[in-house]
Formats: sequence, structure tokens, C-alpha cells
Amino acid sequence: AGIAAIIHAIAHIEFNAINLALDIAWRFPGMPEAFYRDWLRIAAEEALHFTLLRDHLVELGFDYGDFDAHNALWGMAERTRHDLLARIALVPRTLEARGLDASPAVRAKLIGAGDRRAGEILDLILRDEIGHVAAGNRWYRFVCEQRGLDPVTTYAELAERHQAPRLRAPFNLEARRAAGFDEAELAALQQAG
Repeated sequence: AGIAAIIHAIAHIEFNAINLALDIAWRFPGMPEAFYRDWLRIAAEEALHFTLLRDHLVELGFDYGDFDAHNALWGMAERTRHDLLARIALVPRTLEARGLDASPAVRAKLIGAGDRRAGEILDLILRDEIGHVAAGNRWYRFVCEQRGLDPVTTYAELAERHQAPRLRAPFNLEARRAAGFDEAELAALQQAG
């Protein structure tokens, strides 16, 4: 049941991520076509992640909905619903990037408990999530540039204004670099964490 609860929690995050990707695609008009293609691709990948995790839960004798789940991702979506820059700063670049940080430890815990299939699923999710966070980084920088804003200082201001969770170490710096965080952003992250 403990392993299933962990997998359920990740499945719930992936379920919310489907809706978040679709929400950003329809909520914020006026972006280049590539923006919408990115988020629709991401929604499809999040749906695959959810399906893999739900199928695995069923194999373990459980199902999605059998455990309580939190609403942190959707809560942040609500708080940032009026500002595209805040949304991409705080959902893909903060909450989803936190998944990059947590993934190695969670994977090790599941494999250590004998659930190799969950480890394989998390490997796939980590690979795709690096791409999702990279899309968030790309579009965050695009909007910062359009608005004439410094990405590092703007991020700190948005995180405070929208009550983003304070990020704490350990950080998966390799995955964050692969997702497009630059060294100035990583240094600010490590100072804060």
C-alpha cells in the first residue's frame, strides 16, 4: 500500500499536469503557434505518464482515486490564471522542475522496495519532464524578453508575489541544466535553497 500511495501521488501530479498544459494552451492567446504546439505535445505526454502510472496501480491492486491527493499544482494555476509570465515561471519552472529534483530519490526508493516497473516509468517521466521544463524555460525567457524583464530577478518577484513554495536542496542540477536553466538561475536557486 505504501508503494501504491507514492505511485498514486505521482499519478495525481501527472493528471493535473494534463489539465495545466491544456489550460495554458487555451487561456493565453496571442503567442506564436509553436507555443501552442509545445503545450499540446506536453499534454499528450502527461496523459501517457498518467496512463502508465494508473495501469501500474491497477497491476498492484489499486486504482486512481483510492488515496487522497493534494491540489498544489492546480492551486498555483488558479493564482497565476491572469498572467502568462507568472504561470510559466511558477508551474513548469518551479513545480514541475521540483519533480526533476525529487525523481532520483523517489525512483531509488521504489526500486529499493522491489518495484522495478515503477522505476522504469519514472525514467520515462524524467526524460519527458526535462523537455516540459525546457519548454517552460524557453517561453519564460521569450515573454521576459518581450516585456524587457530580467529573468532571474523577475522570477524571484513572481515567486514571492504568488506564494510559490520555497525550493530546498537537493537539486538535480544535471536535469535542470538539460532543461535549460542557466548558471545564474542555478546559483540563485542554490542560494535560496
